[in-house]
Amino acid sequence: MSPRVIAGRYGGRRLQAPSGDVTRPTADRVREALFSILGERVREARVLDLFAGCGALGLEALSRGARAVTFVERAPAALGALRANVAALGADAVVERADAVRWLRGASRGARQYDLVFLDPPYARAADLGATLSDLLPAVLAPGALVVAECDRRSPLELTIAQTDERRYGDTLIRIHAA
Repeated sequence: MSPRVIAGRYGGRRLQAPSGDVTRPTADRVREALFSILGERVREARVLDLFAGCGALGLEALSRGARAVTFVERAPAALGALRANVAALGADAVVERADAVRWLRGASRGARQYDLVFLDPPYARAADLGATLSDLLPAVLAPGALVVAECDRRSPLELTIAQTDERRYGDTLIRIHAA
């Protein structure tokens, strides 16, 4: 079953997702729980959705009142679904075709600052990305920003940014970090 936007302006709308198991959209129940935890922190936030896939996390944030979302995705099938979802919702968002780590390296030289960052790397790569992402993320985080990392509980994404919360939903592990 395809993911859907849970609540807000786009609530109930179905999203496209590429077939196969290369892109794994965040399950509706996990997104619902996560956004319940985030609450009002989403409203007016500048959001960065790295490893965006079909865009379910960033689009949920936009639906719930985020000010702006930048999506970063490199996989062609996921990028196609992401662009189709943004267009179908009429969402005002920036979609970047790029490797998330390379994009962060370039963004760290600019003045981009985000209040909320979603990290949902491919589960197979998550354990290897912790140190790199920990080094690169601070340059794009606004004061008081939150970083939400999603990974497989058996192969967690370890960030050195202070962790404030952790939740498990089956094999999915969500960690929330505060800048």
